[in-house]
Amino acid sequence: MTVHDDVIDIVVGRVLRNDGAGLPLCAVDFDPVARRLVDYSQQTSCALARFGCSLVSALENAALAHPRIERCYDRQKSHVGVGKRLKGVSEGVVFARAAERRNENSGWIDHTPCTAATGIGLSPAETAPDVVGTNLTQRWNDDRTLEVVNPGLVMLAGVSRVTSHGFRTGTSTAARGESTSVRVTHYSRQHSDETDAGSRDDSLNRKTRQSRVMNVEELSGLPPGTRSHFQEQGIEELYPPQAEAVEAGATEGENLVAAVPTASGKTMIAALSMLSAVKRGGKALYIVPLRALASEKKAEFDAYEEFGVTTGVATGNYESTSEWLATKDIIVATSEKVDSLVRNGADWLSDLTCVVSDEVHLIDDRNRGPTLEVTLAKLRRLNPQLQVVALSATVGNADELADWLDAELVDTDWRPIDLQMGVHYGNALNFDDGETREVPVEAGEKQEAALVRDILQEGGSSLVFVNSRRNAEAAARRLGQVSSRELTAGERSDLEALATEIREDSDTETSQDLADCVERGSAFHHAGLSSTQRSLVEDAFRDRLLKVISATPTLAAGVNTPARRVIVRDWRRFDPSAGGMAPLDVLEVHQMMGRAGRPGLDPYGEAVLLAKSHDESQELFDRYVWADPEPVRSKLAAEPALRTHVLATIASGFARTREGLLEFLEATLYASQSSEGGRLERVTDDVLSYLERNDFIERSGGPEDTLNSEADAASAFTSAADLADSGGGGDSGGTTGQEEDLEATSLGHTVSRLYLDPMSAAEIVHGLEDADERPTALGLYQLVSRTPDMYELYLRSGEDEKFGELYYERERELLGDAPSEFEEERFEDWLAALKTGKLLEDWATEDDEEQITERYKIGPGDLRGKIDTAEWLLGAAESLASEIGSEWAVAVREARARVEHGVGEELLELVSVSGIGRKRARRLYAAGIEEPAALRSADKGVILHVLKGKKTAENILENAGREDPSMDGVEPIPVEGGSGSESANSSGDQPSTGGDATEGDTDTNTDTDADDNQSSLGDF
Repeated sequence: MTVHDDVIDIVVGRVLRNDGAGLPLCAVDFDPVARRLVDYSQQTSCALARFGCSLVSALENAALAHPRIERCYDRQKSHVGVGKRLKGVSEGVVFARAAERRNENSGWIDHTPCTAATGIGLSPAETAPDVVGTNLTQRWNDDRTLEVVNPGLVMLAGVSRVTSHGFRTGTSTAARGESTSVRVTHYSRQHSDETDAGSRDDSLNRKTRQSRVMNVEELSGLPPGTRSHFQEQGIEELYPPQAEAVEAGATEGENLVAAVPTASGKTMIAALSMLSAVKRGGKALYIVPLRALASEKKAEFDAYEEFGVTTGVATGNYESTSEWLATKDIIVATSEKVDSLVRNGADWLSDLTCVVSDEVHLIDDRNRGPTLEVTLAKLRRLNPQLQVVALSATVGNADELADWLDAELVDTDWRPIDLQMGVHYGNALNFDDGETREVPVEAGEKQEAALVRDILQEGGSSLVFVNSRRNAEAAARRLGQVSSRELTAGERSDLEALATEIREDSDTETSQDLADCVERGSAFHHAGLSSTQRSLVEDAFRDRLLKVISATPTLAAGVNTPARRVIVRDWRRFDPSAGGMAPLDVLEVHQMMGRAGRPGLDPYGEAVLLAKSHDESQELFDRYVWADPEPVRSKLAAEPALRTHVLATIASGFARTREGLLEFLEATLYASQSSEGGRLERVTDDVLSYLERNDFIERSGGPEDTLNSEADAASAFTSAADLADSGGGGDSGGTTGQEEDLEATSLGHTVSRLYLDPMSAAEIVHGLEDADERPTALGLYQLVSRTPDMYELYLRSGEDEKFGELYYERERELLGDAPSEFEEERFEDWLAALKTGKLLEDWATEDDEEQITERYKIGPGDLRGKIDTAEWLLGAAESLASEIGSEWAVAVREARARVEHGVGEELLELVSVSGIGRKRARRLYAAGIEEPAALRSADKGVILHVLKGKKTAENILENAGREDPSMDGVEPIPVEGGSGSESANSSGDQPSTGGDATEGDTDTNTDTDADDNQSSLGDF
């Protein structure tokens, strides 16, 4: 057939109502929304049976019933007449009008007509007599020609540019009653301007290949009750990508790569794959990049327990094998946790039959990517018959990922909610399909504020992406002035309660600022927030209580937070390697844009970039809107990834020889993408040399000279870029044909089990060996802060002098050899580690949380991330001290306990009692109760006065082992010096769980998401 994009504008003159949500989608245009509807109809005998929808009322009725459309009429004054002309059209009437634009040279193409009842369920009585005037089953002649290509959807030539946003630009010259042409056509989303559809590139058709509708009832190979469960959730048919995944073998154990947009049903593909694996008697693993995502998915999969499928989650405790998970059918875990399970030899991993890797395109991430890549390679080697299902955003080389995993590929840009991408410049919002919408910017108003105001008036929500935390907070304050005007009285009350929760979570300035914004319906979101605060913000936004969030790009890769309109305000950010501001990757921007639109809640999604000039507007269209995402590239060769995973591969037994190691690495994506012959060998040999020099591995049976020269050895592994430039640092080593055995030493096994970067372990070992006297807390904190596993705080302007003075004051406490101050870069790193160590010392001497966050200009999430990472590294340091026979293991253990609880040495015994945190411990100590034994004998009245609450006091006394913890009839007894007063340096609670606000004043070892820029553990 011949398809002309510019022949007509299309309007379906009826309202599409989702039966489940009861939300009118209102008007639908041809490009691009109607194309999506055609994709549905291609697989069903009735338009939009995909969602169980029906055509239920005329467009005018929707305009009268839906405030959003009324507002569209009000704002688009030139089209009010169109609305008026529709007045009086009764329900069930299709009103069709001739389009203004028409290609005079194209003519109309004859096709076999079909009945209206078969096509869209219309009877002759439901047609508009003054427009159609005849039975739709008849073929009209000349000006009343009816053409049917696909009976699944009737598209009526009509009002110029009516879309899901309401009436748009353009006019209609035809008056009511004039001859009208109605045309029905199938139009693929991947349409071409070519007149011959048969001449299109077949690769376009692959993205929408659909043979038929797939009903849930047709699914087989699933546990009993699965289909009923999905139907109860309102799922009767599969989305096209889901159906294609099933046809590709997802439920039959076949490997699969699904590269589809956000909100297009990837989780359902995962669920069908995992549930079918369980039905076959296997076990499934769902790998996620973030802790928060693990919790979200676990909660979603818990619903499967109603038909006997058990679930578990594992996101921390990297020294554990988590054997309790052996009894679970579906396990959700972060990639780091799975990697640690492999290193620690978890037996149940060999029982896995299906592994789903969510967000697999993050293999491209320099920090987390190598772990995911190596973990998938190890699991495939561990279980040769393992089914691997990789879920990804649309990327530029999905076929490469599929080839690497020996998988079928489902690659599509289909979305259940239409996404329009565009650029706002001046007062116009220009979309990629040629649409233009007027969004005026008022005097003194910023572009993002105008766009937020515009969508809020339609009942939608907004996400605004900016490039820094400070900008996120500032934007939230400004946008709160916009959102507050759209709040109902009930919403204001709910937001005040939410703000109170946020203030109670932490007493920092960041928390207060966030709470103030939340009261106005706005919020900011970045890694400086605590996990509790982030969860509260995300939940309230999903519930549409919060109207707008300004966020850093980390949210784009995080949990499910869709909005009707996504605004990418900042498309550049500071890049140290570039020496300034650099544009974001296309993939990252598309990830942000993909947050727009939520099925069942939003009738459409919009993603908008902001331009300051006409030239910039065109640049943004070229750079992002019309651009394809970059290909995913392996980062396994980057420091510190390879040295970490090479040691783990040797220690866990996946490779026992150099040749075996190279064979294993050949199974990685890095090897499949590397075009430089011999580079993998050279880089691997440099890493082996480093590991051998630091006593992590032993090599035998190979060439005698396994080490390079001293000069080469000192710089054997710096970075992937340096390796590429230097050709790998010299002799490839071991290429003589003689097989070289590799074995991890006891120290190497310990390092791998502890999940440490070998360079971190080497730094800690050398520091402990260098100590001539018992290390102080600051010395140990600075030691772990200068390891690669701790992203230290950077020095701000003028702080080099401040911490330089601190260095000279406390130089004797610091472990290891300090660099010369003339080595500017190394000395600055040393001072940055000292600054981080001093922050930890401040926390361990009970400085208030608010004071610390203000002093170091960080958020509560940053503080907690540093605390968690320091606790982990000091725990690892204690194990390493025992491994090397160091006499300082006790000092390390004490420093760890102090940073864990945020207390001085004298309070360590008290905080060991469950329920006692840093603030309660200090008050008890001030009252003369200095150890747990005193809690078993002290006067209950004194204890009650100090702890302030009978229930709290009873719980703590029970935990301390008091024979009769009851506080019945006990009255508080003030004690001089202990009546709630605190020492000068103990005015603050510990974060999240600290203080007297809750009974759970236990410790700070909460399951938090550390700042990705501050802690290498991140969300592990």
